[in-house]
Amino acid sequence: MTTLTSIAAMNTPDARAAFGTLLQQHAGIVFKIARSYARGAEDRADLAQEIAAQLWHAWPKYDPARSFSTWMYRIALNVAIGHLRQQELRRRHDAVPLDDALHDVADANAPDPEQAQHLRLLQGFIARQPPLDRALLLLYLDDRPQREIAEILGISESNVSTKIGRLKQRIRDAF
Repeated sequence: MTTLTSIAAMNTPDARAAFGTLLQQHAGIVFKIARSYARGAEDRADLAQEIAAQLWHAWPKYDPARSFSTWMYRIALNVAIGHLRQQELRRRHDAVPLDDALHDVADANAPDPEQAQHLRLLQGFIARQPPLDRALLLLYLDDRPQREIAEILGISESNVSTKIGRLKQRIRDAF
């Protein structure tokens, strides 16, 4: 039986199908990161597309012995942080500021208005964090184990634990 890595390396219809299936199964990761790192619907769509393209580009190097979602998070967050850096550079050179009202932070699936308000507050808090803390919060809120968070972000498990504790305190202080 052929491994996913050898299928991907061949760039065959089977490789595209295997990649497409895994991408669809884990699409929520892409959209969650795009929503957290991009403003406006078009920007989020562009970021999601760029993440998908980079995942496809890296697909031949994916090791099926490792977790696909961990691999996907690592690539997606790197692309999103790079995107954020590019946006910051553009903002410094643009005379016209972006309208923050265009950034939809509300989750339309929230069961009630109070929960929707809490979600907007949390998403606003996350959006104001530096890129590494934002990534850490997204992974933590997605119930990723600290070991996996450390692997995705390239930091030690003890650093993850310390940063999570500090972020929790900042959240308590903010609310």
